[in-house]
Amino acid sequence: MLESKDTQNNIICGRNPVLEALRSGREIDRLLIAHGVSGGSISEIIAKCSKRGILIKEVSPQKLDYFCGGANHQGVAATFAYREYCSVDDILDFASEIGEEPFLVICDEIEDPHNLGAIIRTAEVCGVHGIIIPKRRSASLNATVAKTSAGALEYMRVARVTNIAATVDSLKQKGVWIFGADMNGEDYSLTDYRVPCALVIGNEGKGIGPLVAKKCDKIISLPMKGRINSLNASVAAGVLMYRVLECRSK
Repeated sequence: MLESKDTQNNIICGRNPVLEALRSGREIDRLLIAHGVSGGSISEIIAKCSKRGILIKEVSPQKLDYFCGGANHQGVAATFAYREYCSVDDILDFASEIGEEPFLVICDEIEDPHNLGAIIRTAEVCGVHGIIIPKRRSASLNATVAKTSAGALEYMRVARVTNIAATVDSLKQKGVWIFGADMNGEDYSLTDYRVPCALVIGNEGKGIGPLVAKKCDKIISLPMKGRINSLNASVAAGVLMYRVLECRSK
């Protein structure tokens, strides 16, 4: 998804600037190509992005104009993350180094950057060791996320993975319990979170994907008494993170 003009201060516009950023090894979040653009260095830019597994998105020239704030983009632009991504192993290693059981949050296609930023903010104060997001169909670490996190992004490790389901399998093999948040689960207060664990927070509209939900060790739910049957993703994540913190503080 394209974000608002807030992302203009972490965007590179134009063929040569984008190509040089790629050559320098800079961590690129995604490449934006205007419909119908070709020739010149475009093929080389696309090839380099494909080789590095960078998401390539084709957009209308009008959208690219808006996204670049009127800058001369020559049909191509790239966004870069406000903070460098780490690996899942980096997160687990950090928990080990400080002598704590791993505590992770997996965001399964959280698309609203305000939600992701709010989750990062709460995660930092709740002692979460790291957050995992997918490369596709997810908000990235852009300006809106950085702003909403109120500085927490500077201290939070964020890993970006190709496949959430495969990552869940890998974590389970390493002894991490996976708890998925869904309205049709067990009361969240009945679970002991002092084990190595990861909370899975699903998409704002669809929730956790069926395959990921199937792989969870347990589905947990928040009790609700009102007429609506769901909470904002970042609010639900916040309640669950504080529950983990409470368990581990005893």
